[in-house]
Amino acid sequence: MVTITHSVEETRELGARFASEVKPGDVYALEGDLGAGKTEFVRGFSEALGADAPVKSPSFSIINIYSTSKFPVYHFDFYRLNDPSELSEIGFYEYLSSDGVCLIEWGTMFPDVLPENTRVIRFEDEGGDKRRIEYPQ
Repeated sequence: MVTITHSVEETRELGARFASEVKPGDVYALEGDLGAGKTEFVRGFSEALGADAPVKSPSFSIINIYSTSKFPVYHFDFYRLNDPSELSEIGFYEYLSSDGVCLIEWGTMFPDVLPENTRVIRFEDEGGDKRRIEYPQ
């Protein structure tokens, strides 16, 4: 399925719609160039669940954790990682098997570490605030 968003707010709204359908254990790999809308999608997703803190890009921290009214949201960014062995150092595999939802920016950098149930969401910057977002139904 494809959705075209025309503003940051619409990208966040799409994230919020996804949040209404997820369950603990779900994993999403978010793909797209820098500035394509991945973090804004996560912001809408997490805020819809009542995140306890403002959503920020985890580019430097590698992971941000948000407590919500339903379950934890684990927001990863693999962009700065060089090797999948680094994932063990941040407890990635423990988060996968926990009671939360994982949203992984640049997640397909290491496809072999992703569980079979991972859903890939692709973001394309089409100029200005317009984004093309492709995701499984």
